[in-house]
Amino acid sequence: MKCVAVFVIVAVVALAEAARFRRDDKYTTKYDNIDLDEILASDRLLANYHKCLIEEGKCTPDGEELKSHVSDALQNDCAKCSDKQRAGAEKVINFLYNKKKPMWESLQKKYDPENTYVTKYADRLKELHD
Repeated sequence: MKCVAVFVIVAVVALAEAARFRRDDKYTTKYDNIDLDEILASDRLLANYHKCLIEEGKCTPDGEELKSHVSDALQNDCAKCSDKQRAGAEKVINFLYNKKKPMWESLQKKYDPENTYVTKYADRLKELHD
């Protein structure tokens, strides 16, 4: 359960495509209308985003943007995310944690090797799974 915390933010940035940083200190909403269900239903699409994030594959422009903001989003409680991006993150986190555990674990290893964010976001993410 605690592992889920790290990827609320990763998912927001990754699969909700909330990546582009703007001068108003918010991530762009340019990618907010991407169909997350389509991505989650496609092993190929999901694997491509995953490989991009863990630096084992090529990134699309939106994937590159998302990857560049993951650490910031984790450190700042996704303060620059829109409400839609947060909701998308919850959806993606639940999916990865419950159905794609190896992906979840490799993302955690890459972005939270010390379990800093797992601890920081544990209570919030526990609520998602109750």
